Amino acid sequence: MSWIKPNFLWMMYRCGWASKYNQERVLALWLDRTAFEEILGQAVFSAFTARNYDSSEAWKQELGSKPVRLQWDPDHDPYGTKVPRRAIQLGLKGEILEKFGKQQVTLIEDVTDFVRQQKTHVDNRQLELLQIPQEREYILSDQALSQKTGISALI
Repeated sequence: MSWIKPNFLWMMYRCGWASKYNQERVLALWLDRTAFEEILGQAVFSAFTARNYDSSEAWKQELGSKPVRLQWDPDHDPYGTKVPRRAIQLGLKGEILEKFGKQQVTLIEDVTDFVRQQKTHVDNRQLELLQIPQEREYILSDQALSQKTGISALI
């Protein structure tokens, strides 16, 4: 299973701004909304939540049949401190992972140098100089998918 994390600061926390062992490179992967929502449509929460499933058995059945795991983790500020906002992670396996890698990713950018440059601003506590991608709430047009994934609960 490979995990995609569409949140920049969560990823910077995870890789230590490209400084952790075996995480010294940061790649930005581009895909369109259709591909992202196709992945979301095949997702099942990685842990049982009564709000999203009628029973633990129903969740386990979906867990065994769906190729995508969804979990919400605390987001982080530039210093790595947890913030109330949640960041989505999606674990892909099998055919959907292959499709993601071979068809859905439209561009791969190595942003390691940019990340390292931005880390100097964090290290020097100069957040006014920090340049990070603008992130906005992701609004799904499919209301049922919004509720199923928990996105609507966070908006």
